[in-house]
Amino acid sequence: MATLPTPHIGAREGEIADRVIMAGDPLRAKFMAETFLENPVQYNAVRGMLGYTGTYKGKRVSVQGHGMGIPSIGIYTYELFNFYGVKRIIRTGSAGAYHPDLRIGDVVIGMGACTDSNYAAQYGLPGTFAPIADFQLARAAVEKAESMGIRYRVGNILSSDVFYGEGEGWHEWQKMGVLAVEMEAAALYMNAARSGNEALCICTISDSLVTGEASSAEQRQTSFTNMMEIAFDII
Repeated sequence: MATLPTPHIGAREGEIADRVIMAGDPLRAKFMAETFLENPVQYNAVRGMLGYTGTYKGKRVSVQGHGMGIPSIGIYTYELFNFYGVKRIIRTGSAGAYHPDLRIGDVVIGMGACTDSNYAAQYGLPGTFAPIADFQLARAAVEKAESMGIRYRVGNILSSDVFYGEGEGWHEWQKMGVLAVEMEAAALYMNAARSGNEALCICTISDSLVTGEASSAEQRQTSFTNMMEIAFDII
């Protein structure tokens, strides 16, 4: 059991809320804290992975960067769940569309997270583990998305270890109904399961492997706030 602060998070006991919204980019975490939280206080700058705690509509909420890829989010969410007493984490991020009906700016709620990672091997399971989101959080996210009148889909996503990959293997995931690809949700869901806590990944489509479209900086700025609003409302 690590003592506080942990090797990667410089917060002292009590400085992090039991509900945390995360983003891969620490500057996006900073943007969310400054945009949505009242009286945000920075508790972490270790390795530049910014973290803040404030209040949102009376709820105490923290916002934390997690970096890119399963190894990185695996470290941060493990420390949050196991050392800081966090009970609920929602990841907000970008994703590349595999489904032909998904458009730039659409929201994808990750009910499950397939992966090509070996992260689950550590648990020594006698089979294949299926990482899934917390149902209550997923249902709340759907209800919020519908109330906002935005385009969304719910289903399986792929947490890939590879950003620049060889070949066209994504077609095989598409055949299995996987909606989109990102790089972190599977580890988040596994860490939540192992620690007995709640997790959800909400993504915004930033590009499409089907059409070749990619979002502009303006689209990212305006459309990505939809998933943020959902996350803060249901956290």
